[in-house]
Amino acid sequence: MTEQSRDRFRTAARAEQPDPVLLCVLAAAEHGPALDPGDPGEPPGVDALLAACEAALERHAAAVRLAVAERAPAGPEETAALLAAVLGGRERFHGRQADYRRLESSLLPEVLRRRRGLPIMLSLVWTAVGRRAGLAVHGIALPGHFIVAVGGPSGGDDYVLADPFHGGRLLDPEDVQGLVAAAGHDFTPAMLTPAQPLDIVLRVLGNIRVWAADRPEHARTQLWATELALLLPRHPAQLRLERAELLVRTGDFLGGAAEMDAYAQILDAFDPDGAAEVRQEARAARHRLN
Repeated sequence: MTEQSRDRFRTAARAEQPDPVLLCVLAAAEHGPALDPGDPGEPPGVDALLAACEAALERHAAAVRLAVAERAPAGPEETAALLAAVLGGRERFHGRQADYRRLESSLLPEVLRRRRGLPIMLSLVWTAVGRRAGLAVHGIALPGHFIVAVGGPSGGDDYVLADPFHGGRLLDPEDVQGLVAAAGHDFTPAMLTPAQPLDIVLRVLGNIRVWAADRPEHARTQLWATELALLLPRHPAQLRLERAELLVRTGDFLGGAAEMDAYAQILDAFDPDGAAEVRQEARAARHRLN
């Protein structure tokens, strides 16, 4: 991604109403040519990539609007069943365990092309299509598994929960509690609060970072995902150290060491022992130049 595109990501993240679709497309553009490995030409530009994603989402929204006009769903459950029939059924958006092993499962243009992805990406498709079709669909960031609410959980209206990863199957309270328990947590009603756009983007970038961290040969992928996360208005401070360590791993010893020293200054106020360890890492990075 060019510096201009990074500036665009930063600006989009600070908009009054951030668009997670735009931010996820800008993030996917970092991956470049691999988005279309069968194309021998130049990788698509960001605007072309965004236009293609918007066109795909609008096509799916048009199909949903047509189904709504034909069936006139009476409530959230019927609306969720309609979305499942269109997106999970006819369009075959779903996920499998193998998708957790693929970077493409976290890249929105690829998810729209393959109709496969991680739960959070398929939920983003549902919410984006729902919004374009005039329906209330919210992302729900359960620990370990992203789902959607069809209806209005934030306003006290009736709603139902659905799992786009499994084609949009409806979830009852026991299903939700089981998903949360599988992630090692106890369910609380607050978990059903609609996810905020920037929290969605941070989680998407986190998934990319985790995928790359398990594959040392993809350190540069982890680096760009970390750098984009640092451009978000809110992010864990620990990401600064992660970026510094990645700079060292990818050969920028002086740059990584300087970032470590800057992070150590932050730690001085509340974790002097941790600051000393980070400064030792910085010295070791500089010694690698000898």
